[in-house]
Amino acid sequence: MISEHQNIDQLIEDAKKGSQTAFTALLDIYWSEVYYFILKRTENESDTEDITIETFAKAFDKIDSYNNKFSFNTWLITIAKNVHIDLIRRRKSSEFINNLGENEEFLFNNIPDDEDSLEDQLIFEQNLATLKHCIKQLKPHYQQIIQLRYFQERSYNEIAEIINEPLNNVKIKILRAKKLLTELIQKKESN
Repeated sequence: MISEHQNIDQLIEDAKKGSQTAFTALLDIYWSEVYYFILKRTENESDTEDITIETFAKAFDKIDSYNNKFSFNTWLITIAKNVHIDLIRRRKSSEFINNLGENEEFLFNNIPDDEDSLEDQLIFEQNLATLKHCIKQLKPHYQQIIQLRYFQERSYNEIAEIINEPLNNVKIKILRAKKLLTELIQKKESN
């Protein structure tokens, strides 16, 4: 009889070999634990969902660095803590800029106005064209997921309803689509 611990170890080994089934199984097993850990810290379901997705994305990207001397859930929770801290830092940085009072206005007097220059517009259009080109190279179901999540800004639950698939499948597809899209963009930029 295989113990649950041995089963998890096998799933991790399979995931290290690139098994999508193993990734899905690990996500199913640990999603709730990571999600509720972060929810206690953020008290915001939308942030929690984003942090949890990013946690699993990072974990699956770095699964080869997992040390089995530690339990897998502890490793995931550590990643989740770091993702949450990064989110807080980004927000504090943006709050600092947004909350600058009139007294600090002199700091920005020499910065040109925020109207896009011709160069800015060209760069934006180039980036958007590159992004659209890369998205079109994805399989149709990944294109749909990217379109729904990032262009229509649908929630994970809404996407699950639209494509008539379980929520965990949607989460895995979003992780995979983001990873594939990133690889395509990096490949295009290196050419």
